[in-house]
Amino acid sequence: MIEQKFSPKEAMIFSQRIAQMSKALWKAVEKDWQQWIKPYDLNINEHHILWIAYHLEKATVSDIAKFGVMHVSTAFNFSKKLEQRGYLHFFKKDDDRRNTYVAVTEKGENLLLEMNRNYYGSAHSVLEGTIPIKELYGKFPEFLEVMSVIRNIYGDDFMEIFEKGFKNIEEAYDEENGELIAVNREKKSEKREERYHPIGKDF
Repeated sequence: MIEQKFSPKEAMIFSQRIAQMSKALWKAVEKDWQQWIKPYDLNINEHHILWIAYHLEKATVSDIAKFGVMHVSTAFNFSKKLEQRGYLHFFKKDDDRRNTYVAVTEKGENLLLEMNRNYYGSAHSVLEGTIPIKELYGKFPEFLEVMSVIRNIYGDDFMEIFEKGFKNIEEAYDEENGELIAVNREKKSEKREERYHPIGKDF
């Protein structure tokens, strides 16, 4: 246990404040997220798994659970549902027969690209709530203190993949006439053509 450098009252107020703020923010985030993905017949876990698998490129189910902040069984069950719909592919690596990996199929990638292009087709209350800050400071909030807390809870590797995902988005898209245009698709297609070993039903 760490040495206590704060009063019990101070700690209680901070804990309750962040709990109440997190719940209120998540309620808005959840509603925005659900409205965005509703036309594609996905739930939040499924979309999150697709997003993680796409940006990790070759992730294990454990990787998805870790970076998706979900139980391994949840990650596996929803990944299997995505596989059944043709969005994910399970495989083994030549040099690693012990672990089972997950990759996004071309169909899954196309779905993600379409969803990103249609991002503004639904309301985004959280985004709208940041507009006054964007207008005042010229940029969206970066939540540096919150990021530091998350880093201290989940570790550096969690934050590395967190940032990698957004770096990939920045590199994978350009803007043209106010619309998102996908780039670097040939590179990803080549990676998908690598030789994978399909797994059996006993996984």
